[in-house]
Amino acid sequence: MAIVNGASSGIGLATARLFADRDANVALVSRSLDKLKQLVKEIPGSKAFAADITKTFEVKDMVKRVVSHFGRADILVNNTGQGYDAPAEKMDIEILRYIFALSVVGPVVAMQAVIPLMRAQGGGAILNVSSGTALMHLPLNAAYSSLKRALADISLIAREELKNDNITVGIIYPYITTTNFEKRTIRYYPVKPGEEEPTGPQPPDTAEFVAGLIVRGIESGEAEIYAHDWMKQMNH
Repeated sequence: MAIVNGASSGIGLATARLFADRDANVALVSRSLDKLKQLVKEIPGSKAFAADITKTFEVKDMVKRVVSHFGRADILVNNTGQGYDAPAEKMDIEILRYIFALSVVGPVVAMQAVIPLMRAQGGGAILNVSSGTALMHLPLNAAYSSLKRALADISLIAREELKNDNITVGIIYPYITTTNFEKRTIRYYPVKPGEEEPTGPQPPDTAEFVAGLIVRGIESGEAEIYAHDWMKQMNH
């Protein structure tokens, strides 16, 4: 049984579909209840659970409702986050707090809610979605990349703390991915024509490709998963 946060689109949705293809029951979590209800019709063994990941009480309540319905929680995939491009000098502190709640605090609350359940069950797997930008120092990315790096560090420390409980905690660093992430990114500077999408050393990955890596990470129990091997060189 898998809980997928941020399941209404992009990487989260592709991951939920892949779990379902492998006959797993899936809790689809997002703020968009209407959209989730439509997706439930398409994804066998799934159920919709509305929750705002930035609100601690909603995350805790969501986990309770999931366990009440499915009876257990074997897998947690935290796939929430929103881009915020701004110079460090000009970052809006309230936006920074929001991105922090979405990218770090919410996932940690979800982890804290499922860990005792997994321990009681005899084990489980948690995989948090970071970002390739967490491995770099890109101008205008101070907020997003640093918080995704914080999520990675929390995940790897929790991995050490939980290894004797048969609970694996891993992190994935996606490369540029073809989702609606860029359209939702909050920007201090307007985007110039022709610069709507970020560029990199190779074409963007699909959400389905990243979902495959997430499922692989859950199955293998890897600590860190890189979308591409060359990205490992940046993590030092």
